[in-house]
Amino acid sequence: MDKTCEFFKQLKENKKSLSVQQYKTIKGQALKGNIADARKGLHRVLMRRNIK
Repeated sequence: MDKTCEFFKQLKENKKSLSVQQYKTIKGQALKGNIADARKGLHRVLMRRNIK
């Protein structure tokens, strides 16, 4: 549960960098218990946003 809370903190911190759909998708993955893929998706989106 600790990793889940930690991930949601990270997601909320980066909410402004995400579109509404990206935020909902990543949040949905995390709520279903797929933290690893949600973290990977968040990382991928942030890397794309920082490069441009």
